[in-house]
Amino acid sequence: MSPPPAHGAPNGVPQLHWIDGQVAAMRDELLSLSNLNSGSFNTAGVDACAQRLRQLFAPLQAEAESIAVAPYRYTDDRGEWRERPLGHALRLRKRPDAPLRVFLCGHLDTVFGVEHPFQNAHVAGDDRMHGPGVADLKGGLLAMFLALSALEQSPHRERIGWEVLFNPDEEIGSQGSAPLLAEAAGRNHFGLVYEPAYADGGLASERKGSGNFDIVVRGRAAHAGRNPQDGRNAIAAAAALATELHGINGRREGLTLNVGYVHGGGPLNIVPERCVLKFNVRTSRHEDEAWLLDAVQKLVDTAGKAEGYALELRGGFTRPPKPVSAGTARLQQLLSNCGETLGLQLQFRPTGGCCDGNNLAARGLANVDNLGVVGGEIHSDREWMRISSLAERGKLSAALLLKLASGELSWT
Repeated sequence: MSPPPAHGAPNGVPQLHWIDGQVAAMRDELLSLSNLNSGSFNTAGVDACAQRLRQLFAPLQAEAESIAVAPYRYTDDRGEWRERPLGHALRLRKRPDAPLRVFLCGHLDTVFGVEHPFQNAHVAGDDRMHGPGVADLKGGLLAMFLALSALEQSPHRERIGWEVLFNPDEEIGSQGSAPLLAEAAGRNHFGLVYEPAYADGGLASERKGSGNFDIVVRGRAAHAGRNPQDGRNAIAAAAALATELHGINGRREGLTLNVGYVHGGGPLNIVPERCVLKFNVRTSRHEDEAWLLDAVQKLVDTAGKAEGYALELRGGFTRPPKPVSAGTARLQQLLSNCGETLGLQLQFRPTGGCCDGNNLAARGLANVDNLGVVGGEIHSDREWMRISSLAERGKLSAALLLKLASGELSWT
């Protein structure tokens, strides 16, 4: 694909027409990106994805920086702390001293590791592509590229500075990249995040918060036939606790708890001395977090009082709930205005999902976080996206940036 011209007409229409002409090139680029495995723990693949994007964005002449992030810390199946290395984040910055500063974000990683059978992207019909990450989120990265390329063609581009972060670990909670998100939230006026839009083209309004927790249950090993009474069965204790945790559901409106992983035991003639239980919590309000922590700690403390058992609770809330702030409502309205000029009727509705938009909102940055391509069945081997939405969603973000740059719309 040829680089965008340096200048464009002030009304922005030629820049949007330019985007229409890039669909074939972006389709091919998306096939290449999606066929490049970048599962969260495939550090080489994540870094290769970042390098490809660095080359793609190079004509925009932004300052580029590869940033190491902290390793991913987790509890292994024996209840021990472990760390796994992560790929690098890539940050691009241009005109950081401009009057209006915009933060754009999208993740490099997917949920499909190198061992997953879903590895190849392909075009299916005239307007559909299937493949790992085509919607979540690699298609969104290209919509972002088209929008920024269009802005850089505008004679008013100097009025807007932009910062892009491609982070390597969103699908596993953004532990390592959380500080980078917080820094960006502190120096920009609003954020655009390129998670996929809903299959019908809708976008998220408020989002639930999320927390991940581990409970390590330690009992006492014994021979299952000769002296089972001397053992303390960690699996049995964890199972009883899992039932109690599941019972938290329904006790507080909008709060859900999912026990998603249990591991313990070994040879069947040994009373298992250790079991690891993991669960996820979704919250609707900030005050849900303290309530949940108190409720879970009480269950853990009670279970730990049984003779011969010891329990340890780990983890916490990684993404607070994202309500619709005044700034986010303003941004939604501006995007709706731009959508109307493009023939799009944008619909915003709540979701139980969460993303880096939650992190940004928690730091006070207004943001809309479904500005990527239209697609569906994400996190499955049926993931798909609508190819024409590369231009559609690229033009939506571009229209916003162009109108703000020209003064047709105002952020304040």
